[in-house]
Amino acid sequence: MTQDATQEPAPGAARNPAPQQRWTAERIGDQSGRVSVVTGANSGLGLATARALAHRAGHVVLAVRDEGKGRRAAADITAGRPGASVEVRRLDLADLDSVRAFAEDLHARHPRLDVLVNNAGVMAPPRSTSAQGHELQFACNHLGHFALTGLLLDLLAEGRDPRIVTVTSVNHRRAHLDFDDLNGERAYRPMTFYDRSKLANAVFGHELHRRLTAAGSPVRSLLAHPGYTATRLQTSGPTGLVRVLFGSVLRPLAQRPDEGALPQLFAATAPGVRGGELIGPDGLGELRGAPTRVPLAAAATDAGTGQRLWEVSERLTDVRFPFPASV
Repeated sequence: MTQDATQEPAPGAARNPAPQQRWTAERIGDQSGRVSVVTGANSGLGLATARALAHRAGHVVLAVRDEGKGRRAAADITAGRPGASVEVRRLDLADLDSVRAFAEDLHARHPRLDVLVNNAGVMAPPRSTSAQGHELQFACNHLGHFALTGLLLDLLAEGRDPRIVTVTSVNHRRAHLDFDDLNGERAYRPMTFYDRSKLANAVFGHELHRRLTAAGSPVRSLLAHPGYTATRLQTSGPTGLVRVLFGSVLRPLAQRPDEGALPQLFAATAPGVRGGELIGPDGLGELRGAPTRVPLAAAATDAGTGQRLWEVSERLTDVRFPFPASV
């Protein structure tokens, strides 16, 4: 993980051997002077990520849909470290108007941004649509983060060692993108569409890396997945058998959120990580363990898929990234 940040990782490359010393949040360097945005920061992986960054003296913007829950999360963070620097801002990723309002507000408050962690998501709900009429999981997990990243990229370009970390899932490897039915109007299956949204995250993160590199940008795009971690994600969205399976039967096997957040914290802070890498747990099946580089699915690095998803996402969000025209 010490190679140049602009070097393209080989698609499907085997993961690195587990480090001799387990990487934990205690190894995060001093974040003084750094500004981070974490989406979905009121609970689970987002709260664990925000807490770790704030406890290392970083300033963290808790981007949350429910501001009351966000304030309680902020109080939890400052209780663990009095004086921790956090702010709560409303962001509903399923509403592109909310994404634009959040980005405008952030521009008014901060001249630069150092880290964006695209963490928030929904999992396997009954079919519903976003404020703009898109299937909810594709809208919240992918389109909202695509738009947010594009609208904040100018602030990130002013950052110090700026990084974008998009959170995907090990499930991205069993999915394919059906561009003819992104809205699930023909055949909607909750977990299938969740897996597709996580593949969209992976495709986006890698394609963003390619475009940032081509533009000579200092910003790095990385991906992370948490393995199997016990969060509200498995109980707040799914219904029926999926909820019973992930929210009850298998839950004793899951990591705690502070363990599951380690890959995205590693991607956001560790020296030497390269753009385009996927960081996940090093244990059996990548379900738990210390963070290390793990392979992306071939579909995630396919240039044609990346180009097509990018064009579709631009059209559906009406957001264009500020790259040079030649990219």
